[in-house]
Amino acid sequence: MSQATTKTAADDALAEGEPEPTTEAAERPEVRLRLGGTTAPGVFSFLGAAAGAFALCWLLYERLLPLSGALGFWLSWFVVFNGLYLLIGRTQWDSRTARENAVRALAVSAGVVVVALIADQVGFVSVRGWAAARHLTFFTQDMEHTGPLSPLTSGGALAAIVGTLEQLGLATLFSVPLGIGAAVYLAEIGGRTAKAVRTLIEAMTALPSIVAGLFILGVAILTLGLQKSGFAASLALTVMMMPIVTRAAEVVIRLVPGTLREASYALGSSHWRTVWNVVLPTARRGLVTAVVLGMARGVGETSPVLLTSGFTSHLNLNPFHDHQVSLPVYIWNYVRMPTPNMVARGFAAAMTLMIIVLVLFVTARTLGGRADKEGSR
Repeated sequence: MSQATTKTAADDALAEGEPEPTTEAAERPEVRLRLGGTTAPGVFSFLGAAAGAFALCWLLYERLLPLSGALGFWLSWFVVFNGLYLLIGRTQWDSRTARENAVRALAVSAGVVVVALIADQVGFVSVRGWAAARHLTFFTQDMEHTGPLSPLTSGGALAAIVGTLEQLGLATLFSVPLGIGAAVYLAEIGGRTAKAVRTLIEAMTALPSIVAGLFILGVAILTLGLQKSGFAASLALTVMMMPIVTRAAEVVIRLVPGTLREASYALGSSHWRTVWNVVLPTARRGLVTAVVLGMARGVGETSPVLLTSGFTSHLNLNPFHDHQVSLPVYIWNYVRMPTPNMVARGFAAAMTLMIIVLVLFVTARTLGGRADKEGSR
């Protein structure tokens, strides 16, 4: 029975014009393509290309050509390394495997370069600012009674730290509801004005920060009579943060599966209850990421804060009254001074700002909930 069935299938294939498989093709062993993984030749080729690119760039960049500088050297090494690795791979692998290994090496080396640049920046700031940051007084005192020649044990960035946290907190409080509300309008409601709103938000994303500061200075301070304060600075930061939150939140909301909305409507929920109880909880982690991106944009702004809040050397806990300094303005003011102690305080403030950003990001990700694969209530 099985032989008859096999013969009938072969006859049908021949009738339809399909070629009959030859004995040589049937006996040919199957060749499996193995992409990925690590092999000894791949490791030695990677190391050889890296060493060869380093030696070649050192010879050309530092000896033969009138060039210098670490940044240009490592960028040249990155280009030469990937070219050498591709050429070495073509001598020992087939074209498909060589291209696959070259792309993997490109991704790995690009990641190494990015991490190295970040580590270099963090290390440079930390080394320059450690002389001031190692003293506890840097975090417990302001600069009201500290002069340019005062020792590092006197004065600190307490006023700037408090100002940054208060201004960023107020700006987040203002920008997150407005940004997420605008994103819900663009993604869930729409209408005739949705295109105009989206165009305006995209234009505000590229708005220079100093223009936002001038806008708050002209409207809120000069026209409405609001004094320069941390609250005015938070308004300027809100203008910078809101379009970032809106664009990121709109993308996340659009990624929510439409079947969840349909199931909610089938159970009798209204539109706003579907958005509130289904769409927003589903996109919670993405919305937290949108908030983090907005905070990252606002925490390092200098010019809008300087225009709307001014500069002061004493601690001001009230963001609604009088001038209030922030860490970016503190850094800008003291790094440009000629005395080494003031420069060290500026770099210590930069290191403190990086730590605050790291803590805020970790806190935001923690509040965003557990990973989707773990589930949540």
